[in-house]
Amino acid sequence: MAHVLIVEDDTNLGQVIFQELKNHFHDVELVNDAEAALARVNKYIYDVILTDIKLPGIDGLELLKKVKANNPTTQVLVMTGYASVDTAVVAMKNGAHDFIQKPFSLHELVQKIDDVLDLKRMKNEIDYLRHTQQDIIYRTSDIIGESASLLRVLSMVEKVASADSTLLITGETGVGKGLIAGAIHHNSPRARNNFVQVNCASLPQNILESELFGHEKGAFTGAIKMRIGRVEQANMGTLFLDEIGDMDLTLQAKILRVLEDREFERLGGNRTIKVDVRIIAATNQDLFQLVQKGAFREDLYYRINVVNIHIQPIRQRKKDIEPLVRYFIKKYCGEFNKPIMDIDQRALDTLLNYDWRGNVREIRNCIERAILLAEGKTITVGDIAISNTRETEDIEEEPSDLSSLAMNEKEMLLNALRNNDWIQKDAAKSLGISKRVMHYKIKKYEITHPRWIKNR
Repeated sequence: MAHVLIVEDDTNLGQVIFQELKNHFHDVELVNDAEAALARVNKYIYDVILTDIKLPGIDGLELLKKVKANNPTTQVLVMTGYASVDTAVVAMKNGAHDFIQKPFSLHELVQKIDDVLDLKRMKNEIDYLRHTQQDIIYRTSDIIGESASLLRVLSMVEKVASADSTLLITGETGVGKGLIAGAIHHNSPRARNNFVQVNCASLPQNILESELFGHEKGAFTGAIKMRIGRVEQANMGTLFLDEIGDMDLTLQAKILRVLEDREFERLGGNRTIKVDVRIIAATNQDLFQLVQKGAFREDLYYRINVVNIHIQPIRQRKKDIEPLVRYFIKKYCGEFNKPIMDIDQRALDTLLNYDWRGNVREIRNCIERAILLAEGKTITVGDIAISNTRETEDIEEEPSDLSSLAMNEKEMLLNALRNNDWIQKDAAKSLGISKRVMHYKIKKYEITHPRWIKNR
């Protein structure tokens, strides 16, 4: 749905156009002169303005200049029955997107409006992609896993995708909340429009406000030009607010307004922008507890929690580990231009028994590292280098209180070096890795020893 303003002094024609665009689900307003149009433009920001060239008082060309000077993101389509192609060319030189000559068919007009909106959406997408994270898989058929828990989640995705309800996705960091949000968008009627992601925990709150709502030129020091925000970029599409529990109360109120009234203002601006956007939120926190503590708005909590999709951690869905491991092996062999590798059973058992506190993200990083460093055609235990699992019968259980795979790997390296009198080649041999890999890991984890310094 786009916010469209029609400026037409022919009352009958204006009403016909108004009704036709309403029938195509646009939010439409109709005025009959440029003065009334400018009064609306001073209050609201429109996606498209459709204006006649010949108007009483200020003509359409002057209106066009004023609109583009104050809001360059609004696309203007001019109607003319009076001249001429010359007049249309002048209009386009002054910033009009296109023109349509009277008499015209309603079908032609609707197509022109659709073309304008496609261009606007494309510009928003390009601007978003300049700042966004890398693409993710959106098709449910491409999401890797076989567990009953994951299959239930994917079944729910298919059920809720076609609706326009607000959703809350919960689960630990790294379980794939963004992946599920993308799958919902991809399978929804909004799929041809933008899927815009914002991580609410990754930015200071003052920066997050500008990121979400954009800002006008001069809104703050360094705002040298107007910039549209993520909410506006997601118009007619989906906005994914990851880690919404980290958003402060002031911004929560503004997001609630977008949900309730479908409108907002840019930072430093006073004109209202109307949007049609579906919001999907995600968090690794207990929002209900945050509500009880006064750290999260109760009204926003109930507004975003219309449907809740909970994703279990990978340690509770062991059936998904092997498919994910094999998927990432294939992926990174391709990226590193290596032949497709296999993984031996002992190494696979090690991965199956590991608790994966970093979830899918940690599996991905583990396999990427293994593919990068492995020298043979098969991934072995030495290549994956984790130590807090029951690897085989002859290996004692290791402590499980380490916070990440990287910490486990570093501790394993240190143990091997201590047990081999800090001789790197002997430590490498005990771990089943090459001297080159050992040297790489020592450098990576900044491991040092006085003897090494003396020998330099």
